[in-house]
Amino acid sequence: MLRTAPFSTRALHPRPLHRALPLPAHSRLSFPGRFKPSLAKPYATSAPPPPPAAKLVSRWRTFARYTFYLVGSSIVGVGLLTGVIFLHDAFTYRERHIDGVPVSPRALHPERGGPKNLPVLSRLLSDLEDNETRELVHKPHLVIVGGGWGAVGVIEKLNPGDYHVTIVSPETYTTFTPLLPSAAVGTVSVRSLVEPLRKIAARLKGHLINARAVDLVMSERLLEVETIVPSGKGERMYIPYDKLVIAVGSTSSTHGVPGLEHCFQLKTIGDAQAIRKRIIDNFEAASLPTTTPEERRRLLSFVVCGGGPTGVETAAEIYDLCQEDLINYFPKICRKEVSIHLIQSREHILNTYSEAISRYAEDKFMHDNIDLVTSARVQSVAPDKVVYTRRGPDGKPETHEIPTNFVLWSTGIAMNPFTRRVADLLPNQVHKKAIEVDAHLRVKGAPLGEVYAIGDASTIETSVVPYLLELVDEADKNKDGKIDFEEWEVMVSRIKKRIPMAEEQLQKVRELFDLYDSDSDNTLTLNELAVLLQEIGNKITALPATAQVASQQGKYLGKKLSKVAERRKVLEANGLRPEEADEAVSGPFRYFHLGSLAYIGNAAVFDLGKFSFMGGLAAMYAWRSVYWSEQVSMRTRALLMIDWIIRGVWGRDLSRL
Repeated sequence: MLRTAPFSTRALHPRPLHRALPLPAHSRLSFPGRFKPSLAKPYATSAPPPPPAAKLVSRWRTFARYTFYLVGSSIVGVGLLTGVIFLHDAFTYRERHIDGVPVSPRALHPERGGPKNLPVLSRLLSDLEDNETRELVHKPHLVIVGGGWGAVGVIEKLNPGDYHVTIVSPETYTTFTPLLPSAAVGTVSVRSLVEPLRKIAARLKGHLINARAVDLVMSERLLEVETIVPSGKGERMYIPYDKLVIAVGSTSSTHGVPGLEHCFQLKTIGDAQAIRKRIIDNFEAASLPTTTPEERRRLLSFVVCGGGPTGVETAAEIYDLCQEDLINYFPKICRKEVSIHLIQSREHILNTYSEAISRYAEDKFMHDNIDLVTSARVQSVAPDKVVYTRRGPDGKPETHEIPTNFVLWSTGIAMNPFTRRVADLLPNQVHKKAIEVDAHLRVKGAPLGEVYAIGDASTIETSVVPYLLELVDEADKNKDGKIDFEEWEVMVSRIKKRIPMAEEQLQKVRELFDLYDSDSDNTLTLNELAVLLQEIGNKITALPATAQVASQQGKYLGKKLSKVAERRKVLEANGLRPEEADEAVSGPFRYFHLGSLAYIGNAAVFDLGKFSFMGGLAAMYAWRSVYWSEQVSMRTRALLMIDWIIRGVWGRDLSRL
């Protein structure tokens, strides 16, 4: 039986061609009847786009996922941080039993000696606490008087184990002085500007004596100090030394003006706190309804004497305080009655900066309605006013008064009492503001290699005449008592080594020689040399009394003292005496000016020598960055950053503390 394949009706009725195969778009064929050509749809290569609702849901899911990641990682981070803090506290807060601490009998019962028969601190209480301190007792005793920029610079560059270090300071901390104007109005906290000296000296296993230096016995190498105790009356004693560094800073110059006891200064943390209290007190009293208009204007009048960086920055900070914070919380009439006066003896403020910077600062202050009184001299200060004189249009001096309840005195520096005492003990110390030192920062007249002075307490000698005979003896090869040009070149090289600050004046060697060779015999006599060296000394500008100079001098001296300690045995083997070690291990001090900067109220100026930079917020943040990087420790950097954030978000603290 034959079997046939299944029969399909499609075989009898095949699919029309026009439906199976699409015609090209350019075809002109037409089909009569109900059959019409239909274009085939192209095959899709991707899924059709989702509806708008699906897109929205997808986006929300992505947002929720990343939000979950962020919140989860934050929770985990906070948890880990909390755990770390917990572990730190668990290991920190534990009982410590200290029994049998060794103490030298001479530390408990100091022997007496010296010209005044005072206790001599040959040993300190912590000298025998551990093996390291026991070894340091036999090292040279380095005593640093002061705790400012210069002293900290020395400590930072000393190598541990080289010296038995003792710091003598009336304060137990070092202060970042450039930001004291900000601390005086509450822009930053005073705690953010200080670092304990004991923490700084801990790296060297050093000691701190909270005392004030009062006298010096160089013949016996004894430093006389007066301790600072809560009862108010300290005890005097001697501290022996092998090397002494004087870094006590300076005080404000009075210029013979009476009534300065009514003025504030701005050199310490205590000064900043006192200024802040007075400003808040004045505003609180001015806001009382019973205060008369005249008294209110006097209370809200702020006078700053001195147009240097400190005076300018303080005036700018007071303006910022009034404009940004006090106006929001005190009656508006108080802000209206505020007047800020800046009295400057020169024609321009910031006169040590470039002329462009001075003009910019003056324009900024005029825009802020800060009264600039230039070319004026303060005659007296009373409890309720400042009296000053200024030349009138006819050239005659005119007397003016400014009623006020706040006066800041910031006009130059004067000798610290201890600095004055040391200068009186030594011959040829005739400088009126500081101790004169040589290019190696050694005090002139003191035993070489024993007493150094840095910072505001010192000034590097600029006179070359005292070395005339010594220079001639070194350079005069034929010993004829005259200096020819070749010998003059030798003398110039010797001068540059002794007084590096004279290098700028000695660049044109041949021109100088010909200029002072009055008889044109191609030689210089002693008289001609004396006149030449005198003129060179008169043209040399002394280094400014700034934190930058003090810091560089401290770091230079710290490095040099470390080199002396490291090479002590080599120097002794070569027959060099201790006083010759300075010149053997290091060249003279050379100051490198990094620039000057000042804050002028939500703006700042930078004087970089040949270049100047000034501006608004960008310059202000650059100013903050520089000072932030110059902090002593990471602790103060963190505190300073927090203070700036708090001021920006919540404003300054207006409490009177």
